[in-house]
Amino acid sequence: MSDTVHMLDLARKVLKTEADAILSLMDRLDGDFERAVQLLFECKGRVIVTGMGKSGIICRKIAATLSSTGTSSYFLHPAEAIHGDLGAIREEDVVLALSHSGETEELVRLLESIRRLGARLIAMTGDPGSTIARAADVTLNCGIVEEACPMNLVPTASTTAALALGDALAMTLLVRKGFREEDFASLHPGGKLGRRLMRVEHVMHAGTAAPIVKTSAAMHDVFHEMSDKRLGMTCVVDDGGRLVGIFTDGDLRRLMLGSSDVLSLRAGDVMKSNPRTIRRELLAVEALKIMETHKITSVVVAGDQGEVEGVVHLHDLWRTQMI
Repeated sequence: MSDTVHMLDLARKVLKTEADAILSLMDRLDGDFERAVQLLFECKGRVIVTGMGKSGIICRKIAATLSSTGTSSYFLHPAEAIHGDLGAIREEDVVLALSHSGETEELVRLLESIRRLGARLIAMTGDPGSTIARAADVTLNCGIVEEACPMNLVPTASTTAALALGDALAMTLLVRKGFREEDFASLHPGGKLGRRLMRVEHVMHAGTAAPIVKTSAAMHDVFHEMSDKRLGMTCVVDDGGRLVGIFTDGDLRRLMLGSSDVLSLRAGDVMKSNPRTIRRELLAVEALKIMETHKITSVVVAGDQGEVEGVVHLHDLWRTQMI
């Protein structure tokens, strides 16, 4: 057998071992998992995730996933906790402790302090009969048959299983809390995912920043509003404040070429009636698609009664790096 074939066979065995470790967790999901989710849901403080070594690295990922989905979470190094950082744990917190053996010395030493402080404890371990498991309010069994390491020593399948079970907790909790796309976007304003989920209401020019004139406005006032708001257009509303038209820089240029007495006109005389509008809850990427499809640089955001709530311009989407 060539070295290449041997390497590929070994790699496939690693992947299969880790995949089997994850799949085996499915049959163990029971009332304990439900109780763990309920503890996290009822948590009034933070979820403190703690573990040593490779488990600690998995803990950091679980804490980050929880935080990014609306559950305040923090990674606490157990060795640092017993050397002065116990103040991070409070009575209203839930501690999620990861230990494959369930006998990690630093975690075992933390147990008394966790109980003294009054925090609840969820253990994620490969040994349901271990010290940490027996001390926990809820224990989740993430035991494995074997590690993916050929020597069955290096934490591989065990850490993969723990990570997957942590994701299962976080995603189930996400649904339990009613976490929505817009919630995710608000927690990720600078990221690509956050921008993809951003709503029109977060990028539009609203209130006094929106260019608006009445149909009776003189052209001098129309020019002033367009110049002042710098969006290359203005909304035109009736006396009741309902949108009836728009007037753009392009309309102005065409008007100047075809009329010698522009200043004698009113906004209602020159506007384009029945302009295209969108709703404030529309995704910004969908607003961009509308502008690209109809070859326009701005679109009006209108409310239920036809009132102007804002204006979205291509420049706004550039600033958010959406395009």
